[in-house]
Amino acid sequence: MQKYQDIIFEKGDGVARITINRPEVYNAFRDQTIDEMIDAFEDANADESIGVTVLSGSGGKAFSTGGDVKWEGEFNPAKGRALFRRIMKLAHVIRNNGKPVIAAVDGYCVGGGNELNLLCDLTIATERSQFGQAGPRMGSVPVWYGTQMLPRVLGEKRAREMVFLCHLYSAQEAYEMGLVNKVVPNDKLEEAVAGWCRELLEKSPQALRIAKVSLNFESDLLYPSVVHGFQMLSMAHGTEEFQEGCSAFVEKRRPDFNRFRK
Repeated sequence: MQKYQDIIFEKGDGVARITINRPEVYNAFRDQTIDEMIDAFEDANADESIGVTVLSGSGGKAFSTGGDVKWEGEFNPAKGRALFRRIMKLAHVIRNNGKPVIAAVDGYCVGGGNELNLLCDLTIATERSQFGQAGPRMGSVPVWYGTQMLPRVLGEKRAREMVFLCHLYSAQEAYEMGLVNKVVPNDKLEEAVAGWCRELLEKSPQALRIAKVSLNFESDLLYPSVVHGFQMLSMAHGTEEFQEGCSAFVEKRRPDFNRFRK
């Protein structure tokens, strides 16, 4: 019996598959979604028969667009800190599980969705996929490994461009920037992901675990930046400026941030 509401969790042939299943909101996540992903990753991590985990989004329109704006619009500093505790646990079970995690991206991979992508070890994307950050457009900041990892992946200038301007980039552009490993035709994503899963399952699980821990070493040193960023961002939750960003998104209009410069 499926015990999850916001995700689909399947295991078989050495692969665990976690699919965010909220296509009606472009697989945006709320607290329940995060908790269910944590539970599924912990299950996959503890299962010795599993060698690879695949994270994806349902519906063919989005991998994930990050936090559900209607949910985040209700935040205040206390709720922001609660989100931080929850979302840092999700980052931990993705990065520190000792097993490769593949992001299978089909559609929008934006905001916190792109930060999820950064937390995964490998990324395969369809040609129709688009990538980007949306923080400043929403009165927020991608401090959940976005501002920390993007300069390492893209370089300082492109990272600042992506964070400051909130542009969208095609899958091919994302590939050229190093944000994804491979781009495939829209109908070949499952085939490509399955192929890489088979290759990884042929490798030494002990060697892969050591390699993942070692590759994470430098970026693990960025943990204090994530903590400090979230503490500062939590103070912005519930402010008039933050609410303007959330309301504008829900109302499908341009936010008016100019009044906060006066």
